[in-house]
Amino acid sequence: MLNTQKLRRPAGLAAIALTTGLAGCSKAVVLNPAGDIAAQQGQMVITATLLMLIIIVPVIALTLFFAWKYRQSNTEAEYDPEWHHSTTLELVIWTVPLMIIIALGALTWIGTHKLDPYRPLDRIDAQRPLPADVKPMEVQVVAMDWKWLFFYPEQGIATVNELAAPVDRPILFKLTATSTMNAFYVPDLAGMIYAMPGMQTELNAVINKPGVFKGMSSHYSGAGFSGMTFKFHGLSNEDFAQWVQKAKTEGKPLDKATYLNLAKPSERDPVQRFASVEEGLYDKVLNRCVEDGKMCMHHMMAIDSLGGEAYMRAAGLNLPQDVCTAQNAAQVVAALETRNAPAPTSGAGIRQ
Repeated sequence: MLNTQKLRRPAGLAAIALTTGLAGCSKAVVLNPAGDIAAQQGQMVITATLLMLIIIVPVIALTLFFAWKYRQSNTEAEYDPEWHHSTTLELVIWTVPLMIIIALGALTWIGTHKLDPYRPLDRIDAQRPLPADVKPMEVQVVAMDWKWLFFYPEQGIATVNELAAPVDRPILFKLTATSTMNAFYVPDLAGMIYAMPGMQTELNAVINKPGVFKGMSSHYSGAGFSGMTFKFHGLSNEDFAQWVQKAKTEGKPLDKATYLNLAKPSERDPVQRFASVEEGLYDKVLNRCVEDGKMCMHHMMAIDSLGGEAYMRAAGLNLPQDVCTAQNAAQVVAALETRNAPAPTSGAGIRQ
């Protein structure tokens, strides 16, 4: 039976806090991840910490030493109230920190470029370079309120709140969002990457160990933020093929109507699998034009780049100031596609 009197003592409380802290940090994921990109990022954290400890440890040690040596009761300590300068001490105080700052700057510069999330991978892990014939598996990610939607264009499936990938195969994530800025984070895989409406970000990563790893939203996005989690499965090639087949067997089609219903805000959604995906659906999500009659953003930008209203009038479309309404979207897009269509060829020449 616990002795409550002992637990109230400072030593007992400290022991409980230490035990609880060690139990809660039994797996320091950031420093012991299952993916190579995350492992390199974790190594940068360790290296930077060790470099900073070169200053921190001596400063703490000297602080304690000076407090002990020059304590009031130590009458034998040398007392020199006129001391005001030491060239040697100044050189040490300024040179060592400057060298560490230079080293940290170089480390950050190299790591920032080497671990750029847009940069394709050049290795599987520290011991294995990436074979030239290996093609990354593309996963299109949509951050919704408050769930994650994953498209697998190569496999032709989609999932909600479940992600899987073969071990040791590079993954190219393309990310966007429906309404609110969010951040995609699998600590075992790589660092955080933002997902924003109407924009696409990219993340290259690889998982090197089989297992089930936690994925989450790391950017507050409203009421359902705390439940916006998913499981990331690192699988062998055979197990991944079975996982894909299960989705094709048990899932339902994902079309525009299903997507629009899925896009409605909801919290703590269960895993869903879709056996097929309507062609071009992710591009419509990215360009914010899933709804019928809504002009896509890339069409709007193309019109703007061609001159906006002046271009539309030159094309014979007398439209109101807002040329991007649902009523005239089809007409504008048709005119744009006609203009951008390749000219027919005649003989050896090309008619302009």
